[in-house]
Amino acid sequence: MSSPSTTTTLLDGALRAQPATGTPLTGPPAADGPGSRSTVRQLVLALLCAGYAVGSALGWGSDRLALVMGDFGLAAAAGAAAVSCFLYARGRRVRFRPAWLLFGISSAMAALGNVVWGWYEVVLDRPVPSPSYADLFFLCFAPPAIVGLLVLAARPVTKAGWVCLALDAWLIAGSLLTLSWSLALAQAAQTGGPSVTHAALTLAYPLLDIALVSMVLVLHFRRSSVNRTAVNTAVGALALTVVCDALFTSPLLHHTYRSGQLLDAGWFAGSLLLAYAPWAAGRRQGQDDDGHTRVVHEHVPGQSRPGHPQARPPAPGGDPGRYPGTRPITGSLAALTPYLAAAVCTLGILYNVLDGHSVDRVVLLTGGAVVLALVVRQAIMLLDNIALTQELAQQEKHFRSLVQGSSDVIMIAAPSGVLRYVSPAAAGVYGRPAEELVGTELAHMIHPEDLGCVVHEVRRFLAASPKEEPTTRIECRFRSGRGGWLNVESTVNRHHGGLIFNSRDVTERVRLQAQLQHNAEHDPLTDLPNRALFTRRVQQALSGRRSSDRGTALRNTAVLFIDLDGFKAVNDTIGHQAGDELLVQAARRLQDAVRQGDTASRLGGDEFAALIVGDGTRDRGARQRHILELADRLRITLSQPYLIDGNEVRVAASIGVAFAEPGLGAGELLRNADLAMYRAKAGGKGRVELYRPQMQQDVVRKAALATRLRAALHEGEFALLHQPVVRLEDGRISSVAAHARWRSSQGVLFTPEEFLRVAEGGDRAAELARWTLEKAVEQAADRAASGLNVPVVVRVGARRLLDRAMPPGSVEALLTRHGLPSGSLVVELSDIEPDVSLDELERRLGSLRRLGVRIALDGFGGGCVAITALRRLPVDVLKLDHGLVEGVVESARLHKITSGLLRIAGDLGLQSVAEGVDLPEQIVALRAMGCTHGQGMAFSGPLDEYRLRRTLARGHCPVPHGSAEPAFAGGGAGVYTGGVPAVLGGGSLGGGTALRSHNETPVPPT
Repeated sequence: MSSPSTTTTLLDGALRAQPATGTPLTGPPAADGPGSRSTVRQLVLALLCAGYAVGSALGWGSDRLALVMGDFGLAAAAGAAAVSCFLYARGRRVRFRPAWLLFGISSAMAALGNVVWGWYEVVLDRPVPSPSYADLFFLCFAPPAIVGLLVLAARPVTKAGWVCLALDAWLIAGSLLTLSWSLALAQAAQTGGPSVTHAALTLAYPLLDIALVSMVLVLHFRRSSVNRTAVNTAVGALALTVVCDALFTSPLLHHTYRSGQLLDAGWFAGSLLLAYAPWAAGRRQGQDDDGHTRVVHEHVPGQSRPGHPQARPPAPGGDPGRYPGTRPITGSLAALTPYLAAAVCTLGILYNVLDGHSVDRVVLLTGGAVVLALVVRQAIMLLDNIALTQELAQQEKHFRSLVQGSSDVIMIAAPSGVLRYVSPAAAGVYGRPAEELVGTELAHMIHPEDLGCVVHEVRRFLAASPKEEPTTRIECRFRSGRGGWLNVESTVNRHHGGLIFNSRDVTERVRLQAQLQHNAEHDPLTDLPNRALFTRRVQQALSGRRSSDRGTALRNTAVLFIDLDGFKAVNDTIGHQAGDELLVQAARRLQDAVRQGDTASRLGGDEFAALIVGDGTRDRGARQRHILELADRLRITLSQPYLIDGNEVRVAASIGVAFAEPGLGAGELLRNADLAMYRAKAGGKGRVELYRPQMQQDVVRKAALATRLRAALHEGEFALLHQPVVRLEDGRISSVAAHARWRSSQGVLFTPEEFLRVAEGGDRAAELARWTLEKAVEQAADRAASGLNVPVVVRVGARRLLDRAMPPGSVEALLTRHGLPSGSLVVELSDIEPDVSLDELERRLGSLRRLGVRIALDGFGGGCVAITALRRLPVDVLKLDHGLVEGVVESARLHKITSGLLRIAGDLGLQSVAEGVDLPEQIVALRAMGCTHGQGMAFSGPLDEYRLRRTLARGHCPVPHGSAEPAFAGGGAGVYTGGVPAVLGGGSLGGGTALRSHNETPVPPT
């Protein structure tokens, strides 16, 4: 923060940096640029004129050569001027094309007149007669030039302007006519020669010259600012020609003139100047007009930049053609023109009076006409000035009403940075009266933190071209009289070396923009940074470090990915409002747990994240232990009970941790933490897991397997195997359970655990379930048609059964299409999760039972959900959980639990099936408890269709007979003792010999 004196100096320097005159920023022109070519042309022109003047002064060395150069030399110069004007007028982007065509015609007349003059003097070698054809051409020189000058003059846009133009021309012409008539023309008219024609010819030349001089002077004050260099050169050329004509017609030289004298050098120079005039500006003028050359100019109202007519403001009164903007000296001379004309007329009359002669009537008439024109012109000017004054007063009144009634504050700052004017709106915007602000430094009102940017923008704006950048916009903080700072937006314009600020209060807009920006980057519920802002901060943490400590700090930066386990159950049980309150409390706990420089974020739903920025710790192991301890404390904190509406709600937190590595982007780091979090959930939830590269490999493998699974369903790589369900009492096969197996095209056999885990959720799981059901029904119908009518059991998840992809009508259509008898399909219901609607499931199962489909409940005894489902759902078969069957022989507790469950099934009149029966002891024990059916390797493994038909043809599987009493050691684990006589495969087994289990039938190669 700089002191006030320093800031004032900075702003003062910025305002004073604006140059008073135009200074090209592009440097001097190159040696081969337009400027150098223009210099070469001017040098050649000067050498030609000087050479001709020297030759004329020396008489060209001979009379003959003097006649040739005096006649044909002037004709060549005039012809060059005509050709030059005609060529320039043919251009595509030529302003005032008619004027240059007229100048070309005028020069052509002069060239023809000199050719005729030379024909008499050089070719015929005799004096030029008077009058002659040369006089005709010379007289035709002035009228086109006069009209061309009128074209170049700024054209008035009102009738009063045209009248003033005519009066100005007459004032100049009349005054010159009065003076010249008094001095010479009266005498020439009296001694005009032998004929009237000769006398008229004698007066025609000076009168046309007077008219031409009048137009030259009028054009000087009223010329257009477009292509000013070319216009000035053309005016100078015609002025030089008129001067030479006046000297030629004067009595001093008229009778002694001969071709080739020094007077011809003036005509020669005038013709060459007119030839050079169209090309005088070269390309530099075009560049100015097109805006390609950047020049710094001071912009002063009422004053234009050279070469930029569009920059000149209109004259007061809104009539840009009535009084075009000119330089101050030029404007003064234009105002004095009427009085100078009157003075010239007075001199002409005084000359006659003082000379003792009577005043000529021509002088009196001309002088009277000049005086009358002067009176009329002044009257028009007086009326015009009155109208302009009224219009100016009206505009000033209008401007004051606009400024005083505007809600914007208008301030004018002098080049020193001091405020010279402040509009009354400052009291309402800044809380300070305008009178108090006038005379203060502008820098004192700007916030010190914004002053540097303001000074930089002001300097840049003042250095820019006013045409390319007439205004700029600056936004900064201004001191308020009520205390504090206001956000102010100002439109800045140049004004007499200073600046005009049109300012408005945009504090509310800035506050709203900041609020919108905050809302776009923060979660609306918890006010934590959202995913976009969190990702950006992670990217800054990975790339915004100093190079000296970036390696260590980068590796110590970590991202924690957090998921609340059981949050969906909170929404489903006590409502979404309670779930939102839980999220708010969890966010507050997360925010309190991280450090000041770390970032806590809600990514969406019940997913949170935390960015732990690195420190200077060199020991990575210690840093890793510290982060894992922090993650574990955070897990414990988030798993504490939440008090919502007076009730305690519990959820767990699974956290994945990933550390930054060199070359790792923000997206990849977040992905790694996400993978670690999902590994924590898969490992039992409520855990902290550190990311390892193997996780990404597993994801890639799973994705590749999922892609291959999609293709396998369409390419016939799946096969259906069946495992018999046997009645424990006599070994008869009561049904067969269908199982899908996948042998890939590479010969790899995937177990159901592998590809079913890949197919969890999504379209692939639904497609696989549909395929299994259709294939099982199709094969069961084929077996029934061949006399082997055994019900088929198909496992279907509860969520899949409620999916719209498997409506009730689809199962009925499937049974009808294949002609499967009623009662031949058993749907084994599995995966009844807490969020599954039992009401919908009950309706769905009821519709299936009406189709003759039997319902089996899988996993009975494995959780409380199965008991709830047994109470609500229409079930025909209970299938014991595999964990109960596996330990029923060794564990007395499991023995009692299983016995109780089987008793419940018997009391309800339901058929019971034990899954995973692999040992003969399990068969004996389960049969003793009252279990009716079994399925497992003790009877048969999964069979392909050929072996299944052979087994079904036999109709039964061997089971052990007799009974055995369990003997549990210490009331704990134990085994069945005693002999278990059984007949298996036609052979008898002695007591204590285990039954041989069947191996799974391999899938035939495809």
